[in-house]
Amino acid sequence: MEIELFTTMPESIKSDRVQFIRELKRIAIQSEKYGYRGTLIYSDNRLADPWAVTDLILNETTHLIPMVALQPVYMHPYTVAKKISSIAFIHNRKIALNLVAGGYINDLKALGGPVDHDRRYDRLVEYTEIIQKLLTTTEGVTYEGEFYQIKNLKLKPDMPEDLLPDYYLSGSSDAAKEASARLGVQLIQYPEPIEELAKNGTNGDALVEGIRIGVLARHNHDEAWKEAHERFPATRMGEISHQFAKKTSDSEWHKKLSNQNGNGKQHNSEPVYWLGPFEHYHTFCPYLVGSYDEVANAISKYLDTGCKTCIIDTPVSEIELHSTMLVFNRAQNHLEKQEQL
Repeated sequence: MEIELFTTMPESIKSDRVQFIRELKRIAIQSEKYGYRGTLIYSDNRLADPWAVTDLILNETTHLIPMVALQPVYMHPYTVAKKISSIAFIHNRKIALNLVAGGYINDLKALGGPVDHDRRYDRLVEYTEIIQKLLTTTEGVTYEGEFYQIKNLKLKPDMPEDLLPDYYLSGSSDAAKEASARLGVQLIQYPEPIEELAKNGTNGDALVEGIRIGVLARHNHDEAWKEAHERFPATRMGEISHQFAKKTSDSEWHKKLSNQNGNGKQHNSEPVYWLGPFEHYHTFCPYLVGSYDEVANAISKYLDTGCKTCIIDTPVSEIELHSTMLVFNRAQNHLEKQEQL
C-alpha cells in the first residue's frame, strides 16, 4: 500500500498491569502480522513511560516501528537523541517520533508552567532541530535558541543513517502547520468530515497529509452501526468528562472536533463520519462507521486530498486489524480506478 498505516497502543490507565502488557504484546504482534508500518504510543502525565513501552514492542516484533509521542516538557533533547541512537545500537531498529506541543493546561502547569499555545510550537521546533542535528552529525553541535542552548555537544553511539527516525507533528492550528513546514515533517490531524475539509480548498497543496481516525467497517451498514453503539454507548458521565477535557485543553483540534455535529442519534441514516466516541470520552478521534464499501469510499476521498499516513485507533481484536486493512486496500483500489478514468 502507498499509504502508511499505524495502529495505536492502549493507555496504561485503562487496565491493570497484566492486561495492559498482554494487550501491548497482542497489538504489536498482530499489527506486524497484518502489515501495519508501526504503532503509536501515547505520552502524558497519567501514562506509563513510552520509552519503556517501546522497548517491550521492539522485543516482541522484528520490524514494526514504535511511534513515540514526544513533547519537550518531559526530557532534554539530548536525552531523546541518546535514547534513539541507543535503540539503533542495541536493537538495530528505527523508531518514529510523533511531535506534540502539549495541550492539557493542568498537566503543563504541574510540570512547571506552560508557555502560551503558539509559543509551545516555537519551542517544539527548537527541540526537534536539536534532536535532528545531534542524530545527523558526528561533530559537536552548538545551538543558540530562545528555549535551548547547547555548546559543542556530541552524541554517542553514532546514529546509522538508515535508522534515522521518521518525524510526524500532530496539530490542527496555524502554529502547528507553520511548525511542520519549518521542520519539513508530515502533519497529523484529527480530520473533519471530508465535505467540510474540501471547502477549505488546496491552493496547490495537500488538504491533509496525515490523519488519526477509528475505523469500524462490517459487511453491512446496520451491522456496523449496531456494534458501534454497543462499543461506544452514549453516557452522561462520558459527556461530562468530555466537557471537562474541553475546558482544560487549548488544543485547536479539540475545539474544532467539539464544534462538529457528528453524534446523530438515528444510526440508520447516520453518515459515515461519527464523533460519538469522542463526545462521550471513549477515545479522542472521529470514527468512520459503515459497510466496507461506505467506509472505503470515505477513506478514498481523504487519500485523494493527499493523505499519506493514517493512525488507526486502538484495535480491539485481530478481526478489527484485518478488516481495517481490507478497507484501506479497497479504498486505494477505488482511488486508482478513478484516476484511470
